[in-house]
Amino acid sequence: MKFAVTSQNFRTVTPHAGRARRFLVFEAKEGAEPKEVDRLDLAKELAMHDWHGTGAHPLDAVDVLIAGSFGEGFGQRMASRGIVAVRTDNTDPLEAVKDYLAGKLAPAGPSCDESHHHQHQHAHAHGHAHGHGHGHAHGHGHAHGGCCCHHEEGA
Repeated sequence: MKFAVTSQNFRTVTPHAGRARRFLVFEAKEGAEPKEVDRLDLAKELAMHDWHGTGAHPLDAVDVLIAGSFGEGFGQRMASRGIVAVRTDNTDPLEAVKDYLAGKLAPAGPSCDESHHHQHQHAHAHGHAHGHGHGHAHGHGHAHGGCCCHHEEGA
């Protein structure tokens, strides 16, 4: 079984799986200690938030993705690719894999703890230059609502 653990610094489990580009890859065989077998350092356009391709993706090689946080849409996208996405409060990647193997991390559900909702604003500005010496920008703002984090009680 292969695991990808979000780790922007290649040392700790980090949040925001949809924007993550760095992952520690572990392999776990029954009865053996999980081992780090690879590191993914994806190009910006391969972060799941930005990637809208329909073909193969480097994360397709894993069975389970572990992250500090992600939204419901990310969990659904992973499930549609045959990848189980789980959240953890553990910051140690190896321990997070062990927690999953021990049944301590459940696959992400469709809803989050009602007391822990976030609203994130993302604004995008696009400049357009014209040949007559001036440019103007068009602001395109959109809001992403919903829960991006999940903290399990007693985990």
